[in-house]
Amino acid sequence: MFSSLLLIFREGLEAALITGIIFGALDQLGRQDRRRWVWAAVGLAGALSLALAVVLQAAGAKLEGRAEALFEGTAMLLAVGVLTWMIFWMRYQSRQMRDVLQADVHAAVRGGQNWALFSVTFLAVLREGIEAALFLTAANFASGDGLSTFIGGMIGLAAAVLVGWMIYSSTIRLNLRRFFNVTSVILLFFAAGLFAHGLHEFEEIGWLPALAEQVWNLKPVLDDQSTVGSLLRVLTGYNDDPTLLEVSGYLTYWVGILAFTNWWANRQPVRQAVSA
Repeated sequence: MFSSLLLIFREGLEAALITGIIFGALDQLGRQDRRRWVWAAVGLAGALSLALAVVLQAAGAKLEGRAEALFEGTAMLLAVGVLTWMIFWMRYQSRQMRDVLQADVHAAVRGGQNWALFSVTFLAVLREGIEAALFLTAANFASGDGLSTFIGGMIGLAAAVLVGWMIYSSTIRLNLRRFFNVTSVILLFFAAGLFAHGLHEFEEIGWLPALAEQVWNLKPVLDDQSTVGSLLRVLTGYNDDPTLLEVSGYLTYWVGILAFTNWWANRQPVRQAVSA
């Protein structure tokens, strides 16, 4: 439940912040009458995202055996790629997102292009919705508890709407940079776990070798089906008896992340120097 809550809360808050930025731009222009176009775009993007989540869940539920393992493994690895990309993309784009959105809204309103305003909002919110649907599906496959995943997602969405509204109405101040930094670290652990789970699914259908059937056995100490173990399994990919491929995949993901983070950090002074 916690993983889906956190995932949907973060995605929902990003969508709420985007909507708030667009509303703020309309307020600056004194064109609150255009809000209905924004609400229509948000509603349609939300409906399509929900439909996608339902379709993915239904498709996974109907499959069995090798087809099910292939579908779940592919969904998990795809979610890992999108989740990792999203984290680093947000760190770079968050500084420019407000300016870009405001410029697009101003251009649409001044040009009298209601559909342009609709499109700007729709595409921005739909991107977050598609990511949320994919992450929710992957979290469900990882946990194996659809009801818990759904409840966590709904709580996260409700919290995101509430916090987004409070930020927009200036009733609270949230250090967004710190929030996204902390949640990014948590989500990277989740992504590493998903990566190992995805490799396991491909092991089951014989597409990848296990290398070694069991690296360790911690069931007597902390069973991954226990309350604490299942929470760790969903959040960090904990496995009480992993194969060598799963352990190698988990560590390889972190090595790749640390290497990319180092490369990213070294590029920032160069990027700043070029901009100057």
